[in-house]
Amino acid sequence: MNAFMNQPQGFELVNGMFTNVNPFVAMFNPATPTKVSHVLASAYTTSAAALASIAAYSLLRGSKSVYFKKALKLTVISTFVFAVTTVAIGDFSGKFLAKYQPEKLAAMEWHFDTMREAPLIYGGLIDENHDIKYALKIPYALSILAGNRPNTEVIGLNEFPEEERPPLMIHYFFDLKVTNGVLLVLIPLLYMFRKKLPGKKPYPKWLLVCILALGPTAMVAIWLGWFLAEIGRQPWIVRGYMKVSEAATTSPNVGWMLLLFIILYLVLSVSAIKVLSRLFRNKSAEEEMKLLGLQGKGGSGQ
Repeated sequence: MNAFMNQPQGFELVNGMFTNVNPFVAMFNPATPTKVSHVLASAYTTSAAALASIAAYSLLRGSKSVYFKKALKLTVISTFVFAVTTVAIGDFSGKFLAKYQPEKLAAMEWHFDTMREAPLIYGGLIDENHDIKYALKIPYALSILAGNRPNTEVIGLNEFPEEERPPLMIHYFFDLKVTNGVLLVLIPLLYMFRKKLPGKKPYPKWLLVCILALGPTAMVAIWLGWFLAEIGRQPWIVRGYMKVSEAATTSPNVGWMLLLFIILYLVLSVSAIKVLSRLFRNKSAEEEMKLLGLQGKGGSGQ
């Protein structure tokens, strides 16, 4: 659905009505490969990172079980693999934007004038005259992101009417998402090369604290990605065909439906937490492994 909203096709617009709808053409639009693969890769990254956080927390609390040491190894390495995959797909997403949604890429990078050898802007502040201060400018990087070559021409935001430009705040969502992505790759790398780091402990406390932060970091990255995707499509809800202002409902029941969904998810969350906490409180992972005959010999698990 999100891919369709960004790159709608498979229908005809007649007198303001969608007609001759072809669901397969609508679903398999140019945005589908990057959107679907990016969501899947980031979901697997977040799952692995959350499990790595749990294993690191157990080791920080003093557990010596081989179970948590092996779990840490499996989940941290999985986080690295899926995070690198997500970054690679993100590169393809940048090239998709350069071709199909150049206004979104330009707003993400505060890129106003069409040019070759365009730099990538990281951080900074922008004023009403579009003057950028305190930013890190990486030469040629935006052109390379858009087309793999330093001389790739990148369309600027000035090419689009002001009323059709995405909010410039998405620049910060993109920067924070990239920062989190770097951390999701760097921290697992530190774990994999921990034996070459200073110190004699196989699991330094500072490293376990960093791994503990992997789960929240991955979750925040997902939120930032959705903020970037949805706000970056503004003012369109279906790009090029329908604006958000045209699709906004006037139904008086929306507020009640939102409240009911909030209550539902709160009940489900509390129930899941209670069930899981009782499960682990009554029988630890080590006890279950012993009962199943899965307890390995030795306890290093390094």
